[in-house]
Amino acid sequence: KSLRTLRLPRSEINDSVVEQVAGRLSSVTFLDVSYCRNIGAPALEAIGKHCKLLMGLRRTMHPLEVVGKLSQDDEALAIATTMPKLKQLEVAYLLISTEGVVKILENCPELELLDVRGCWNVKLDENLVKKFSRLKVVGPLVVDYFGMKGWDDCSNYSGSSGYLAWDFVAGDVGIDYDDVISDVDWEDDQSIEDVEMRFYDGFDLENAAFDWPLSP
Repeated sequence: KSLRTLRLPRSEINDSVVEQVAGRLSSVTFLDVSYCRNIGAPALEAIGKHCKLLMGLRRTMHPLEVVGKLSQDDEALAIATTMPKLKQLEVAYLLISTEGVVKILENCPELELLDVRGCWNVKLDENLVKKFSRLKVVGPLVVDYFGMKGWDDCSNYSGSSGYLAWDFVAGDVGIDYDDVISDVDWEDDQSIEDVEMRFYDGFDLENAAFDWPLSP
């Protein structure tokens, strides 16, 4: 049976290793390379060139893991130029700019979920995002979950915040992602919510402080 889902969070793999093995991953549709500090744009480019069926990519980072980097827009460009079939993209805390995200939006027309929580340099114009009718944008704001009393607390953002108030999903409690992303042919006929969407499938309070630092 061909490999469809590959999860490598916090792996010590590097660009060279990924470039060597990417050719064997042509059947992968969902890939998690979150917190992989030793890979960058070359690895993502190799993945995109060889994984033509890739529909979900999780490239979440932690602020402390990218503190020494000036920018990771080269990763955004690698994603934009090699992964046109993406439907779900998580790049929380990646050091990308508005320009990098715009390139992704322009080159990934099937994108339905974009997670840019903690990407403080990303400020998307509402009119731009509305051009992509199926797109759900999460972030860049990160809400203090412990201080929230319920889902209604997420609805009080005004347009003056500079972000898309109508598209904030702070932790996604109660969100049914069947309404956000259409089911696709995942491994074992699972729907997309079953494919290693650890954060979206239920908020993990035990790991919350590590995985999602609060807004500054």
